[in-house]
Amino acid sequence: MAAESWNRTALLVIDMQRDFIENEGPMLVKGGKEIVPNVIKAVQVARQRGILIVWVVREHDPLGRDVELFRRHLYAAGQVGPTSKGSPGAELVDGLVIREGDYKLVKTRFSAFFATHLHSVLQGAGINNLVITGVQTPNCIRQTVYDAVALDYQPVTVIVDATAAATPDIHLANVFDMKNIGVATPTLQEWTEFKA
Repeated sequence: MAAESWNRTALLVIDMQRDFIENEGPMLVKGGKEIVPNVIKAVQVARQRGILIVWVVREHDPLGRDVELFRRHLYAAGQVGPTSKGSPGAELVDGLVIREGDYKLVKTRFSAFFATHLHSVLQGAGINNLVITGVQTPNCIRQTVYDAVALDYQPVTVIVDATAAATPDIHLANVFDMKNIGVATPTLQEWTEFKA
């Protein structure tokens, strides 16, 4: 990928929040913790290349009014539900920091494109290449990737060892499906070695 294309690229860091990654998190993705160092490294490489970093996070109304129906019970009876706005569980895990010039995008569904303004932000920045990291592969990663493909982003890249699911089998099955629709699936090492 030529140097001039890095400024047409965005790195999406999806749902790397305490409630999904930390052991006591109510929405724990079992494979999430082990990819944290690779996500940190992907962010560092993106910064070196001048790639826009988009932090995609779930932040829900504390009363659960904007949560999928199948999760509403987690917000019942005054309890703080997963990734409630302003809660410790909604914060990024240690080592991941939003910096000036990065973009933070709040979503309330699996896809980063659904009912958000991500597409218009990327279009306005002249971005058509997406690189995806985070959790979890069958839900937020896959939905975001399929929407990106439907919206004609090209290429769409999923860094296979900077994304994760509950089990390696689930992860690899979803990577296989994404590969079949033209998505690039390099390792972090391979992506890092793409010459600018």
